[in-house]
Order: sequence, then structure tokens, then C-alpha cells
Amino acid sequence: MIALRSVLFNTIFYANLIIRMIVLSPYYFVVPRKIAYAIPKNWARSNHWLMRVIVGTTFEIEGLENLPDGSYILAPKHQSFWDTYALLPWLKDPVYILKRELMWIPLFGWYAKKQRMIPVDRGARGKVMVEVLKRTKEELSTGRQLIIYPEGTRRPPGAEPLYKYGIARMYRDLSLPVVPVAMHPGLFWPRRSIRRYPGHFKVRILPPIMPGMDPDAFFAHLIEVSERASDELLLETVAQNPHLPLPPTAVDRLVELRKLNAATG
Repeated sequence: MIALRSVLFNTIFYANLIIRMIVLSPYYFVVPRKIAYAIPKNWARSNHWLMRVIVGTTFEIEGLENLPDGSYILAPKHQSFWDTYALLPWLKDPVYILKRELMWIPLFGWYAKKQRMIPVDRGARGKVMVEVLKRTKEELSTGRQLIIYPEGTRRPPGAEPLYKYGIARMYRDLSLPVVPVAMHPGLFWPRRSIRRYPGHFKVRILPPIMPGMDPDAFFAHLIEVSERASDELLLETVAQNPHLPLPPTAVDRLVELRKLNAATG
């Protein structure tokens, strides 16, 4: 049944994306940008409904009160395609820094351009990165929220953290609060897999790290608070969903955490 439900969900998920983009394009590209943002936000809500009804996966969000007013940097853990869109309905006017290749995709790239997403060549240095920072400051000056995945790419649950120092540079240069987010959607929507698993998990929005810290101290603190919350949620999520097939990274990390808990009493 999991295989059947996974195929059904994936089929409807991508059909939902393509059909909405085509049918709603006339409206999306005519109305003002902020009004048009309702379309991707409603698309995200519809995906949550599809996951609940077809797959049997539900989630809850803790810590919405930790989101500051105005501009800030949201720094979620990144495990799955799920977390690229999941929080859209709860954010006022988010902006992403995207791989420039994504902007070349028909429809998707046009939608992203309408929302003034910021394309970047991942291998870029020097003047290109200066221009990206300039664009980012322009967008955030209007009260938007920047979403950055500190590890840069999807990592399986329980994997050793590989945070990129770019988040510390952004923290220093933008002088904005950074809000870490811990979650384990990768246990239910694994990367590089068509399988989708039922169950329930939490998204935990942590207190913001306010601007003004030394970048190195900020970087160490971000990793510490994010990974501590991630470990807590891994133990909790697996305990509540004993049916889940765990990736080796999660199995190994659980062994380490249980030994540590036993040693500390």
C-alpha cells in the first residue's frame, strides 16, 4: 500500500504543480507581486492536504511566535523537497537565493522571477557575489524574509552536519536575526526516493539569534542549537513512528544519542 500511495501522491503532486502554473498564469502575471504570492502559498497548502489524505503524513509547527516581525533570515535544516515549500503559508513575503539554472525552467523560472527570487551561480566569486548581496539587501529592505539552508544541499536525517560558512557572512553583512528551524521531513519524504511514508512529525522554529555576534561565534552557536534540536526531534519522531524505515545515517545517530543519554543518566 505504501508503494501504491507513493505513486499516486507523486503523480497528483506534479500534476497539481503543472496544472496550477498553466491555468493560473494569466492571473498570476497580471496582478501585483504580493497578491500573486497567494498562488504558491495555496499550492503549498494543497500539497499538505495531499500528503495527509493520500499518504497519511501530518505535521505540526512549534515556535511560530519566534518569527520576528519584518525582515529576518530563516535557516531550516534541509532534508527533502518538502521543506523547500512547506513553510510558505506561514511566512509573509519570503525570498530565496536560487541556483541560476532553476530560473531557466519554463513556467517555474517565470514564476520565480515574478517573485524577484535571486539567482546565483554556485561557483561564483568576487563581483557576482557582491551583486547577489546587493540584490538581497534590496529585497530585505522592503520587509521580506530570506530563506537560506545553512548546509546548502539536502542531507539525510541524522547525517553529520556540514554547515557552510556563507550563512555567517550573510548574518554579518545583513545584520538581521537568524531563525534556526529543526525538522525531519526526510524520514517521510526521503531524498532520491519515490517512497512517501505515513506518520506525524514536528517542525520546531527556534528562538532567533539576534544580530551583533562575531561571525565565528554565531556560526558555532547556530550549529549547536540547530543540531541539539535536531537530535531531540530525531529521538522523538522515531519513538512516535516506530514503523519508519530509517536511513543508515539516522540509525547510527540514534545509537550515538542513546549511548550518550544512558551515560549521562
